[in-house]
Amino acid sequence: MLKNLKYSVIIISTLISMVILPSCNDFLNPEQDLNITQDQLFDDWYEYRAVAMGLYGLQQDLAEQLVVLGELRADLLKVTPNADADLIEIYNFQASKTNKYADPTNLFKLISASNSFIRTLKEKHPEVLDKKAAISNYDKLYGEALCMRAWAYFNAVRIYGKVPVIHESLTSVGEIDEYLNSSSTYVDKINIVFGKDGFHNDTTYNKPITLQKQFYDLDMVIRVFTKQLEEEIKIIDGVPTVGVNHYIDNNDKSWEITVWNTFAWHALLGQMYLTQGDFTKSANHLNAIAFTTSDNYRYQLDQSFALTAWRNIFTGIDSREHIYTLWFNKANQQQNDFQRLFEPFEPHDFMLKPTKVAIDLWETNWRGYNLIINQTKPSLTVLDKNRRGFPADYYRGFGSSYVYAKDGEVLSGSYLNGMLASKMENDYRTATSLMAGYDTVVFKYSINKDRYDQDANFIVYRAGGIQLYLAEVYTWWAFMRNGILSTFTTNAVDIVNDGSNYDPINTRRQLGIRGRVGYTGTYDGLQVGNINYKHNPYTNEVIGYTDLTGNLLAKQLYLEELIMDERGRELAFEGERFYDLIRVAKRRNDPSFLAKKVSAKFPAGQKQAIYNKLLVEKNWYINVFD
Repeated sequence: MLKNLKYSVIIISTLISMVILPSCNDFLNPEQDLNITQDQLFDDWYEYRAVAMGLYGLQQDLAEQLVVLGELRADLLKVTPNADADLIEIYNFQASKTNKYADPTNLFKLISASNSFIRTLKEKHPEVLDKKAAISNYDKLYGEALCMRAWAYFNAVRIYGKVPVIHESLTSVGEIDEYLNSSSTYVDKINIVFGKDGFHNDTTYNKPITLQKQFYDLDMVIRVFTKQLEEEIKIIDGVPTVGVNHYIDNNDKSWEITVWNTFAWHALLGQMYLTQGDFTKSANHLNAIAFTTSDNYRYQLDQSFALTAWRNIFTGIDSREHIYTLWFNKANQQQNDFQRLFEPFEPHDFMLKPTKVAIDLWETNWRGYNLIINQTKPSLTVLDKNRRGFPADYYRGFGSSYVYAKDGEVLSGSYLNGMLASKMENDYRTATSLMAGYDTVVFKYSINKDRYDQDANFIVYRAGGIQLYLAEVYTWWAFMRNGILSTFTTNAVDIVNDGSNYDPINTRRQLGIRGRVGYTGTYDGLQVGNINYKHNPYTNEVIGYTDLTGNLLAKQLYLEELIMDERGRELAFEGERFYDLIRVAKRRNDPSFLAKKVSAKFPAGQKQAIYNKLLVEKNWYINVFD
């Protein structure tokens, strides 16, 4: 039944509704009202798996919302004149409670569904709680459900600043609605308690309980759910039991990437610990991905997606890069709104586009140049006129992450080179003339797509992102050795530049984040030293320098900025940019970091007001629960 369809809407929408959507309510407004009891389900393995697929169907429904909230509130995406009222509200940090992108409904549906499935597994397969019991696919399903619920809470708290605790006894959206609209307490009148032996027909009883309505902040969500993921999932020989492998049945290797799996478990934990500032625990989980030896070092960065192949990351699902990806497919009526939001071609609406900051990240990223350095007088260092280099991140930028378009046509690469060459000569009149009428377009979700496809995959975790998380960790992770403070900053630089932090005897040659897209010259990588030169972004001429001699903190801050820029080039429009900025601002205890970055995209008459607003941390969140 499940061999050929992922997240099958025919199977899952009905079954998941049977389990978790038994009533209509005002807050969550479920689409179906099916009065089917759980006793009529779960007679065999395929029904368990079908209902588990329902969780992924609900997660699919979150894709556009997560991209809009994670990118439009940051510095690399903005609205166009076509944007609807909901997008404009998000852009201006004025989201109303009726805003469809601010609405927590789909997150609560996912939490409710996870609660229901977790309770069912505990009831009918109590061996999932027995650490001594033999491992089965039910343990792996249990791991998937726990990951899904933790991920939903983590995203919710990053969006709203705080999130109501949806108690595990609340297994329908109707109950959640009553709970959220109650006073400080709520009596759950239907709270089935299961006997330890799992024979629910004669060992369960109904014991109403009073629930205190409470909210978790970010720190509490991370503490509660990292504990659940680390302690409640069985771990055998260091490997968590997460993710059912369907490859044996269907010969489709992409299955292991399109469900929660061992590496995705590590990715979620590594991300949460990094957000919390626990670099040691974060590194432990991220390194389990980055240094895996399975499938020939699958998540280290080599030629697989190098140069022109980088864009192929977004055209399929491949275990060398993808860790956890939400699969969409037009043929199975599983589509999303990315093309509608981003494309300026009929029948799409073109409501969002890249900012100038985003375009400059790629178009002022120079390669192949040389400096004539004056060691004693850095102010006399100049660009080598014979090796000026050339701007443009060819492989990640134009044609992959963005394009220029006018009158339904995409600008050619040679035309773009002419514009960039004009800027190199300070000929902005010609550059402006060449680009007249062209607009910038987000293209990541349109690569190899026909106009009506609307089914680009949504990548939750991939190798490039994990490697950059690790670089961020190594920037700040420090330890005492023989009374001397030691750091891992060279590892951070190596991860980004050339992958030389990895074992050189690996059968796959590592390239690093920048190395795999062709930045391999003397000055093509991140440069962090005592003397750090500043360049004109359009001509590459040296215009000054910063002396950081003897100032480790300043070097770490500078490296962190460079890594954030690199995350922008590598991961723009994939849903994490705003949370990257929040993480850095909170680590620095400096809200002006985020306020300055985000306000820069606004017009002059609005810039200062947005900057002032974002100096207040509360305004980073959508306050629907106040």
